[in-house]
Amino acid sequence: MRAATGTQFSVEFGDSRATITELAAGLRGLVLGGVEIVREYPEQSLPPMGQGMVLVPWPNRIAQGAWVLDGVTQQLDITEPSTGNATHGLLRNTAYTVAEEGEGFLTLNARVFPQHGYPFLLDTSVSYELSEAGLTVTHAITNESDAPAPVAVGAHPYFVIGSIPTEDLMLTIAADTVYEYDDAFIPTAEVQVEDAGLDLRAGRRLADVDLNHAFGSLTGTGGQNIHSLVSPDGQRVELWTDSNFAYVQAYNPRQFPFETGTGMAIALEPMTAPANAFNTGEGLRWLEPGASWMLSWGVRYRPAS
Repeated sequence: MRAATGTQFSVEFGDSRATITELAAGLRGLVLGGVEIVREYPEQSLPPMGQGMVLVPWPNRIAQGAWVLDGVTQQLDITEPSTGNATHGLLRNTAYTVAEEGEGFLTLNARVFPQHGYPFLLDTSVSYELSEAGLTVTHAITNESDAPAPVAVGAHPYFVIGSIPTEDLMLTIAADTVYEYDDAFIPTAEVQVEDAGLDLRAGRRLADVDLNHAFGSLTGTGGQNIHSLVSPDGQRVELWTDSNFAYVQAYNPRQFPFETGTGMAIALEPMTAPANAFNTGEGLRWLEPGASWMLSWGVRYRPAS
């Protein structure tokens, strides 16, 4: 039977390999330096809890799917019935097409058409490239509309370090603030991480925290923000982003549906805007007609020293 996520693309470099899906250009699996970093879900499954999806033209949620454009309320389709929100953009159920592929890289394209609540036309692409430095993911968006279009970008990878239990990993997030949220996961306030009891700047064991939070005021240097997972034996996975990704969502569900049963997982989601950006304007970018935007993030693995 054909995989539920369509064609499966394999990008390889040495003993590193990324599996990319036709559906949502998702990162279905990742091995770096021979170590599993993103655990593959079964081919006949859809991405569990959004695993690996590209999130365009917004990550996270829009409250009740409603926002205002030039004084007129726009109503997006409700894609999260449990909260009444529009979630994770407009390409999560879209098939991407191959634009270019070669040794160690793959570029996929998809178009966002004008639709309910989003009257804009966007051309988008995502490129996956493996090298000695790990995985680099580059997004590009061009506004083909005749008016400025609001855009934000995110991705939804879940990470592991081989077979080490997620609960035992130490998570570090280089951020000074975190967002409090209501019952529908819409932000209500941005507070200092120490005031919220979610200071992860020095690292905390995942077994000791419950996370479904966006972090802001990232403390990157040299044009990069870096967040990490470290195993008890010293192996390290780093999520790095360029400065466009000024926010990161951390989510550690304890009932993630792995192939061998449920357990804790950890998603670290690079985002250019927090939830509800179409209403707050925070982190939202307005692309002029014909303008393009390019931005990158990636993953590195470092063995125990």
